[in-house]
Amino acid sequence: MTDETAEPDADAPPKKSKLPLLVGVVLALAGAGGGFFIVSSGMIGGGARATESAEPAAPEPLAPVAFLPLDPIVISLPPRSGGGHLKFTAQLEVPPEELAQVAAIQPRIVDVLNGYLRAVDLGDLEDPAMLIRLRAQMLHRIGVVAGEGRVNDLLIMEFVTN
Repeated sequence: MTDETAEPDADAPPKKSKLPLLVGVVLALAGAGGGFFIVSSGMIGGGARATESAEPAAPEPLAPVAFLPLDPIVISLPPRSGGGHLKFTAQLEVPPEELAQVAAIQPRIVDVLNGYLRAVDLGDLEDPAMLIRLRAQMLHRIGVVAGEGRVNDLLIMEFVTN
């Protein structure tokens, strides 16, 4: 019976120390604090703070542009769509020094756009997201006709089916 009266905790595993956990938490907090200080002081990650800037930077001036309005294009829609028309009005954004040259070939540009819009599937015209793709395709065709660098953008003013 003397064996049973010996310490009852002798068979139990010893308790694990909480010292490694405590050291890990202290090191994590110290690292987070040090990282915050380094970033907020501007040593890394962006230089001076935004609150230290005395005056906001002035925006760069816009490059000079000219706008050339295109003649409106009206296209008859096929009878299977219930008839109706597509009315398209746009302007070209061109560098001012190219305005006269692009205006001289405006009939060619309108012809290319007219041909392209007649070839577009009617289902595509009903999709609102398709307008972005149509615009990109038309701008590409205008660039081919006018020459690279003469037309900066195609601004769609009106795109209506009725």
